[in-house]
Parts: sequence; structure tokens; C-alpha cells
Amino acid sequence: MAKYILKRILMLIPVVFGITLFIYVIMSLAPGDPATLILGADATWEEILAKRQELGLNDPVLVRYVKYMAGVLRGDFGTSWYNGYNVMSEFLSRIPNTLTLGLLSNLIVIIVGIPLGIIAAVKQNGVIDYSTLVLAMLFSSMPAFWFGLMAQIYFCLTLGWLPATGAESMKHFILPALTLASGSLAGQVRLTRTSMLEVNKLDYVRTARSKGCSESRIILKHVLRNGLLPVITSIGGHIATIVGGAIVTESVFAIPGVASLMINAVKIRDVPVVMGIIVVISVFVGVINLLVDLTYALVDPRVKLNG
Repeated sequence: MAKYILKRILMLIPVVFGITLFIYVIMSLAPGDPATLILGADATWEEILAKRQELGLNDPVLVRYVKYMAGVLRGDFGTSWYNGYNVMSEFLSRIPNTLTLGLLSNLIVIIVGIPLGIIAAVKQNGVIDYSTLVLAMLFSSMPAFWFGLMAQIYFCLTLGWLPATGAESMKHFILPALTLASGSLAGQVRLTRTSMLEVNKLDYVRTARSKGCSESRIILKHVLRNGLLPVITSIGGHIATIVGGAIVTESVFAIPGVASLMINAVKIRDVPVVMGIIVVISVFVGVINLLVDLTYALVDPRVKLNG
């Protein structure tokens, strides 16, 4: 186990460097001059040249990338080109809002989506099954921004139950979490149902029924446990997108999170901010994928990590 974990961590290093290099090159080759965007249209040519020299934009792209990653390895993620704030300090001030939103939405997906998928599979071709599939299709077809706006109009403006924007208390995260979870919830229900039905048709399940095992024991002991691997993969994917995966939701509900910080930085080509967030997201996704693989071994003993 320890050897496998060490191997995965070492494999994560070139992945992070590859992703960050790709993003850095794309940001550097994008149209427009960052120095001109920072100083504005009224800046003189001498001021623009001085700003480019200050930002190191006169160096080749690979040289700038190596200098930036050397700073990251020292724990220095740079400062914003536009506002002058420390990138990591700003990230840490916003990450609690993003984590709260992401964890609440994933909690909704897990608590609601998996049981509904199990019930739909057990009651296949029944009223509950068809009703669940219709609701899943309805939620998956609604864009997140439209769902969020409709929820704001009804629950916030019409009923006055919840605040429409901000992140001052847990009440502010209820509607954003539901909005973010709506699309994933539909996919989780359908995936759980499909996985359960596939396992339910296998020979050892029919053998367990022929031996007289109770239906509840068959579902919980045999079908559910063996059908969880695709579900765990899906849940891991949802968790991996917590950091930086709620751009639309944070924008609609005006939540000062990491996703909104990144999209604003991309608009103005604030390279240090974008790169700092990308580095953290790359590491976070790699760690989540490792945890998913380790969970495989706990759920299904047939999975051998050292193999």
C-alpha cells in the first residue's frame, strides 16, 4: 500500500508540471499585452516597456515558466499583476466559501442521489422508477444559471425564505448548493440505478436468491457493494471539481470563492492568479484520484493496488 501511494505521488509531479506548462503557454500566447491592459490605453510607450520589464514579459516563455515554478517550489505563488495582493493569501481567504459550497452540494448528491438510484433499481419498471428517471432527466436538462435564477426569484424574492446573494452564513449556501448539485444529482441517480441493475443480473446474485437469502441481504450485501465502484468513481469526480468547479454558481449567487476569482483573473490575464489556482487544483485532483483508488480496495477486496 505504501509503495503504491508513493508511486502515485511521484506520478503526480510530471502531471502537475505538464498541466501548468500548458496553461502558462496558452496564457502567454493569448492576444493582447498584459502591460497595456494594466496601464490602460493612455499609457505611453515608455511606461508600457517599463511595465513589461517589471513583470518579466521580455523573457522567453519557458524562462518565465521556470522562474515561476521555482518560486512555487519555494512556496511563493507570486502577487496579482493588477491588484498587488498575494495570490496564496487571497486564495486562502476564498477557499472556505468554495469548500463549503462544494461539500454541501456533494453531500446532497450522495445522500439523495445514491438512495434514489438504489430504490429505482429495486423497483425497476415501477412508478417510483419512472418518476425518478423523469425527475433526473428534468434536472439534468436545466442549465445551472437558469435553475439558480429561478430559485432566487421564487425562494428569495417571492417567498423571502433565503438570502439571494452573499456568503455570510450557512443560509446563504443552501440555494447555491442545491443549484450546483442539481445536474450531478441527476447523473448520480441514473449511474447508481444502472450499476445496481447490471450487478443484479449476475449469476452469484441469482444463486443467492435460489439459496433463500432475503432480498434486503442480497441488495445490501451483494448487489450494492459490488455495484459501488462506478458510483465511487463518479463521486470522486464530483469532489475533484470542488475547487474551481462552481464558476456559474458562484457568479449567479455572488459568492466570493475561488472559481469566481479564477474566471475574473482569466478575463484580465492575471497570470500569477490563474497559475496559482491551477497548481492547487492539479494537486487537489491528483490527491482525490488517489483516495478514490484506495477506496476501491476497501470496497472490493478483488482490487489489488500493487498489481
